[in-house]
Amino acid sequence: MNKYLQANQKRWDQLTVEHETSTFYDLAGFRTGKDRLRSIELSELGNVEGKSLLHLQCHFGIDTLAWARRGATVSGVDFSQKAITLAQS
Repeated sequence: MNKYLQANQKRWDQLTVEHETSTFYDLAGFRTGKDRLRSIELSELGNVEGKSLLHLQCHFGIDTLAWARRGATVSGVDFSQKAITLAQS
């Protein structure tokens, strides 16, 4: 892996640790049922029940799981292994 790619991955791993407790992401609120999806996302995608979605750069999966709560089958992928591990927890 080249040094720029490594630096990018390292930074996203660091941000994952910071974002886990961030009020912006409100992971605790999400775990109790809060939805972070924006009105533009909801209007552009519409009803996703029964649809398959691929969420690129899903970070630690809050929005990915929010789409799943709305009935979609969602696969999320991310560059940061720390983010993926957090998403799976």
